[in-house]
Amino acid sequence: MPGSQQDKPFHIPKQAVWQAYEKVKRNQGAPGVDGQSIEEFEAGLQGNLYRIWNRMSSGTYFPPAVRAVEIPKAHGGGTRVLGVPTVAGRVAMTVAATYLETRAEPRFHPDSYGYRPGRSPQDAVAVCRERCRGYDWAIDCDVQKFFDSVPWELIVKAVEAVSTERWLLVYVRRWLAVPLQQADATLAERHAGTAQGSPLSPVLASLFMHYAFDTWIAREHPVVVFERFADDIVVHCKTRRRAEQVAAGIAGRLGELGLRLHPDKTKIVYCKDGRRRGSHEHTSFDFLGFTFRAREARAKDGRKFLSFLPAMSTAAMKAKSAGLRSMRIHRRTTWTLSELARWLNPVVGGWMNYYGRFYRSAMAPLLRRGNTYMKRWAWRKYKRLRSHKMFQRWWAGLRKRAPILLAQWKWVTAY
Repeated sequence: MPGSQQDKPFHIPKQAVWQAYEKVKRNQGAPGVDGQSIEEFEAGLQGNLYRIWNRMSSGTYFPPAVRAVEIPKAHGGGTRVLGVPTVAGRVAMTVAATYLETRAEPRFHPDSYGYRPGRSPQDAVAVCRERCRGYDWAIDCDVQKFFDSVPWELIVKAVEAVSTERWLLVYVRRWLAVPLQQADATLAERHAGTAQGSPLSPVLASLFMHYAFDTWIAREHPVVVFERFADDIVVHCKTRRRAEQVAAGIAGRLGELGLRLHPDKTKIVYCKDGRRRGSHEHTSFDFLGFTFRAREARAKDGRKFLSFLPAMSTAAMKAKSAGLRSMRIHRRTTWTLSELARWLNPVVGGWMNYYGRFYRSAMAPLLRRGNTYMKRWAWRKYKRLRSHKMFQRWWAGLRKRAPILLAQWKWVTAY
């Protein structure tokens, strides 16, 4: 990129802009309010990157509105509104997000898992599973409308705690105030929250919750442990009395910061299993797409027992089943089996990699449903297979010729 850093009020390296663009390109993503795709952005790449750098360095960068897009929640349970920035906006935000992440990461609590390098939701679920074995009680915390209601001034204070870089604070304030452009082109002004969908939102949310929750609970309740992924939190306690005290404390703490625990979704849970045989109103909870409850397990000696374990949640099962149905697999009769497999396997395989890590047998109904759609596809494409006997013979032959053609065949073959 041409140009000089000399006489610019903010020092932003050109290399940082280039590296941010490379991240945006890898992540792809939909166009923003200007309709520009990544390919169109690349057509004038040098000029576009220089413009971002020049405006950010001179303090004259003002982000455009973000496009509002409603999508299903990742693990079922309704929808969420994403704010999709323009490609140029994503590059500029990634410059700030990368800078902030490098300064915030060393401060984060070891039980914070959201959007951190080398950590995943599955890691949080695995730790939660182990702790449910040692702690009889859990607090399932649901922060109501977290991304819509976080106070801006507290987000800025959290940023200031890790960096006093003036350009970062200037642009964080501007990005927080960017309006959402609805489908009818009207602009919805915002007065709190951080729009999901931007490269900056995850690190802002994690940094805010670090000070709002992680450091607070470590200071006020050092005997309890927790797992947090963004605003999804599970806290473990030894006794019911302690759980009630901690839950009340969390509600008070978040209330002081302008947030609220969802009154219907937040609950104290008894981790009931074969050893813990007491009774309580709640004996299960959902965390990151998994339902924790008593399930049959098998010891090394073959003995069966009840253990408090995670498995794919009912909400996630319904969401992925609806996703399968919307793909209209059985209607794609112009496609070959190989074409269907190339299309389906990344989707189904992704579900298996995520939900199948814990108690994978719970996924069987979903995977068999995929096979059922394949059966319907074969019936529509080949009339001769509408005979049950002929279909069975074809299906067995296909499984023998291509045993790993479809991802779900690794675990289920029935339909």
